Amino acid sequence: MDKLYSALIIANGSMSMGMEASLYFTFWGLERLKKGGLEKGPLSKMNFLGLGKWMVKSRMKKANVAPLERMMTDFKELGGKIIACEMTMEIMGIKQEQLRTEWIDEYGAVGTYVHEAKDAEITLFI
Repeated sequence: MDKLYSALIIANGSMSMGMEASLYFTFWGLERLKKGGLEKGPLSKMNFLGLGKWMVKSRMKKANVAPLERMMTDFKELGGKIIACEMTMEIMGIKQEQLRTEWIDEYGAVGTYVHEAKDAEITLFI
């Protein structure tokens, strides 16, 4: 959950400043693109069987941080690009029909990501 928030906050902020942004979803990140999967991810650290996630979400709500669904909608409306890893889909048995295909711009392997990143002004791995 926290890694996806971080990626979307940085990407949306960058696009608001006139930059382009693309996100490459692989392994557990790809699970968030499944239908109904966006909010299911745990915290990367200190999840404490879900208590940590609940505490963070509660504090984010008090701070008026937009939910992930809204941040993803903003990302797409600002022109953000999402690449879904085909190799991960094969390894984890994920089918396209299981994914929120309206968010995905391209399906590709690591070469697709590297091609996208090689000319980027900034590249981040979260």
